[in-house]
Amino acid sequence: MKYIFILILFFTSSCSLNKVKNNHGVLSLENKIKKIKINKSNTNDIISIFGPASTKSTFDNNLWIYIERKKINRSIFTFGSQKIVKNNVAILEINNNGILVKKEIYDLNKMNKYKFSKNTTQNIYEKNSYIHGVLTSLREKINAPTKRKKMSE
Repeated sequence: MKYIFILILFFTSSCSLNKVKNNHGVLSLENKIKKIKINKSNTNDIISIFGPASTKSTFDNNLWIYIERKKINRSIFTFGSQKIVKNNVAILEINNNGILVKKEIYDLNKMNKYKFSKNTTQNIYEKNSYIHGVLTSLREKINAPTKRKKMSE
């Protein structure tokens, strides 16, 4: 009985009443997007408020994307599983003169409304094809040092 009590005391003593929060990206994205004005704010204003962009569009250098994600641990009994509390994405479009022309923010509720295609792309090569042979030989060359290491042990 004493050992069970000590074991329970040990596990609960390391627990905290505050939930663990994991933040990723720009904090307070909703408040910061209110500070910039369309056709008035420029790139210097945006960088001073948000910092550097999380991502810049690969097709258009004038599209800046900022991300905010906040997760919290659910409880002790769920063994560390986390729940997403905030998942915001701000998309800022800037013209060639460096002036903000469009701003959008997507939150967790808006993102859940999007439907993604469930179609998958099929492989078009067969096991006896040239591509399969090349990929197989590359895999064997990459794994060769580990095979030699296993054989020498």
